[in-house]
Amino acid sequence: MNCATMSKPKFLSEWEEIDVEYQQLQETHKIYRQKLEELTSLQGTCSNAISKQRKCLKDLRCSLVKCSQSSDEDQLKLIADIQTQIKEKENVFFDMEAYLPKKNGLYLNLVLGNVNVTLLSNQAKFAYKDEYEKFKLYLTIILMFGAITCLFFLNYRVTDEIFNFLLVWYYCTLTIRESILMTNGSRIKGWWVSHHYVSTFLSGVMLTWPEGPMYQMFRSQFLAFSIYQSFLQFLQYYYQSGCLYRLRALGERNQLDLTVEGFQSWMWRGLTFLLPFLFFGHFWQLYNSVTLFRLAGHEDCKEWQVFMLALTFLVLFLGNFLTTLKVVHQKIQKNQDKVQKKD
Repeated sequence: MNCATMSKPKFLSEWEEIDVEYQQLQETHKIYRQKLEELTSLQGTCSNAISKQRKCLKDLRCSLVKCSQSSDEDQLKLIADIQTQIKEKENVFFDMEAYLPKKNGLYLNLVLGNVNVTLLSNQAKFAYKDEYEKFKLYLTIILMFGAITCLFFLNYRVTDEIFNFLLVWYYCTLTIRESILMTNGSRIKGWWVSHHYVSTFLSGVMLTWPEGPMYQMFRSQFLAFSIYQSFLQFLQYYYQSGCLYRLRALGERNQLDLTVEGFQSWMWRGLTFLLPFLFFGHFWQLYNSVTLFRLAGHEDCKEWQVFMLALTFLVLFLGNFLTTLKVVHQKIQKNQDKVQKKD
């Protein structure tokens, strides 16, 4: 705006227009602050009501267990019906809490402090979940090419360190993002939560393993395993994301369900062909563990990292293999029960 060419009446009219908009902005902001206080008050009321309901339901569940010991058949049916409704209410409470501020868990407190990470709108939750999935996909591709480069083209300690540091950063970031998603209602459970913490530890130990004959003996095997693992994760992302999209459209899965580096019950229809690839990856982890245990017993082995990595790969194998086996066994058992009921 050129002040020299502007006439005084025009200058004054523009200033008055700006001042009117400023007054409106102040009023709008005042209303926003009032609504924000109302929202905070409602959030506190809802959180307290949920806590109270949970306590009452817990007491009621204990009472039902005692009553069931001296009840007739009709009363037992009534108790079973109430217990089913209690479970349904608890699932509803979980969904409600996804939209309410809550205290962070120990891990998020250590990393972020006591910062509220609850996203209040569905749009924000889905956007964060999609960003998490894209992050996993892009980093998986980068890690695969990084491992190929280190294995076939750049046999230098510096490039290995960069690759291992990238692994540590990747798994650390995944654990933080997953914790935030869990706070916002994503149902990531059991071993698939712990898996990334163990992988972070393993990558950190690999990063600290000094150059030497023991490292060189295991280097090619580890990089080849990293290539296969990245390829497997890419396969899982590609097919799981399509399966999840279809199941969400049918209303059979939660909107915040994520792809995982493993096998879950919802993958049974359409993704069982991934099981051989998964089991091959699990047994490669066992092979890594056996190789490292042998290296740890070598007379020239002086690094503590060798034995620690052997234990960590063994933990990963047991966790992945047993969890996948459990899911497959439970699904087969359910299918058999359904067939028996039909008969």
